[in-house]
Amino acid sequence: MPEREQDDQEREFDLTWADGAEHKEPSARARMLAARWKENPPGPVPFRPDPEHVSSRHRSSWISTAVVLGCVAAVILLLGYLDFRAPY
Repeated sequence: MPEREQDDQEREFDLTWADGAEHKEPSARARMLAARWKENPPGPVPFRPDPEHVSSRHRSSWISTAVVLGCVAAVILLLGYLDFRAPY
């Protein structure tokens, strides 16, 4: 049997053996957080926290509508002006 095929079979055996383990060691980050939280547990966190950055200049919907309608009117007038000036 070629060496590469044998390595693949050994690796597959190792992965199967590791996945079947009853106890898995936690990651380094999990161990670090567990040690930190043992001394200083985190406070409760709401599911959806309040937004931190609330804009003080909140535009109302009618201002946004007026801006959009103004832009549409400007485009219509521009197209009408260009069509009026186009020579036939």
